[in-house]
Amino acid sequence: MCVWCLPYIWCRRELGRSESKVSRGYFGIGIENQKTPSNLGMLWRSAFNFGAAFLFTIHRRYPPQVSDTVKAWRHVPLHNYEDLAAFLASCPLDCYLIGIELHEHATPLQRFTHPERAVYLLGSEDRGLSDEALKECDRVVQIESRMCLNVAVAGSIVMWHRIQQRHKQ
Repeated sequence: MCVWCLPYIWCRRELGRSESKVSRGYFGIGIENQKTPSNLGMLWRSAFNFGAAFLFTIHRRYPPQVSDTVKAWRHVPLHNYEDLAAFLASCPLDCYLIGIELHEHATPLQRFTHPERAVYLLGSEDRGLSDEALKECDRVVQIESRMCLNVAVAGSIVMWHRIQQRHKQ
């Protein structure tokens, strides 16, 4: 078994799922223009807990954070990209780019079917995703709420929703 699968197996065990069912696909999650460094630490911790294959940032660097209490950097790699073009050039083959954004054309998360292979892209709380990033997304999904959510919380909700939906398949 490859090291990328280990967090997913651990997550399945923790959620009381059978290890005998083989899961297909993977996902990664990241932030464009992160505003607060601690948000990445919290998102990284959730990415580890929910079995993400990788984490990334576009336009920012990651300083270690106290919010990453499980030292997720030891288990989930972080990739940093200088700009959106560099990120897009390195996206995995045949993988959907899913924007998470409050947007008039976004699909509500509860009606969204997660693809087998996905990269989820979040924006900062104050600016959201750039227009350039939104144009590159294959789909845009939103979490219906009264106000915008903290970026780490929004990412955690999307990852939890993905795991719940994929376990039912």
